[in-house]
Amino acid sequence: MLQQFDERNRDLIVNIGGRLVHRDQAGVSSFDSLVQGGDGVWEGLRVYDGRIFRLTEHLDRLADSARAIAIEGVPTRDEIVDQIRQTLAANGMRDGVHIRLTLSRGTKITSGMDPRLNQAGPTLIVLAEWKAPVYGRTGLTLQTSSVRRFPPDCLDPKIHSNNLLQSILAKIEANAAGADSALLLDREGFVAECNGTHVFLVRRGEVLTPRTDACPEGITRATVLGLCAKNGIPHRVDRLTLTDAYRADEMFCTGTMGELAAVTRLDGRAIGDGTVGETTRRLTDLFTAEVAASGERVVD
Repeated sequence: MLQQFDERNRDLIVNIGGRLVHRDQAGVSSFDSLVQGGDGVWEGLRVYDGRIFRLTEHLDRLADSARAIAIEGVPTRDEIVDQIRQTLAANGMRDGVHIRLTLSRGTKITSGMDPRLNQAGPTLIVLAEWKAPVYGRTGLTLQTSSVRRFPPDCLDPKIHSNNLLQSILAKIEANAAGADSALLLDREGFVAECNGTHVFLVRRGEVLTPRTDACPEGITRATVLGLCAKNGIPHRVDRLTLTDAYRADEMFCTGTMGELAAVTRLDGRAIGDGTVGETTRRLTDLFTAEVAASGERVVD
């Protein structure tokens, strides 16, 4: 499923290091760590009616990831929120918006991997776009990828890093197979996540999702688990295999950019009866209600 270009984004104003510039004039230094080695961390935020859903959790994860890779001089929460507000105001945005928030280690004095070469930074980038949830509601198709998610002793997935080559390689395979997205396993063959979303299964009324050994600690994922607990829906976090997925009654993905999206086919096989399941529909409704009732206001 290829995202379509929204004409409202043609003249976006982008925020780079506190400078508000037209998207065609935006740029970072060729010595910036993002250019040199994908050295940075990021978050995806969604704006609903002037409010950002789970803003505190996203900014906490950004700060945790930055701390884990020893980025120094991280902007305060208030400073980041102020830059988000300025960016939204410059674009006249308050609803139906996705924000890509990136924190680079900053600019190096010369090319190289050594973080000691970074003597200016970090660089905060706020990219806000008009963007509806990217997945349709009729059901996605997944293809299992040959790419494996790293375990914590290789690259801990709790670090929400800008280096997304694993996910890109997996998406290339999914595209070649004609699937909407790729399903990735860990090094032991257990289900990890998709190339850009978390995975849930439903089996005999119980909602199942993989442990976070080889996938990030997803914020939408945590929201869904909280909704299950709050509404008496049986749920469990466990190691899951492809067999568990093939025999599931329902399957769905979660993420900030796509919210909840049903999966109806995996590796050419129908999941359940091949339609959006009852539990998926119920959780989608509960999530929509949660979004409407919460969120931190950033635009009046």
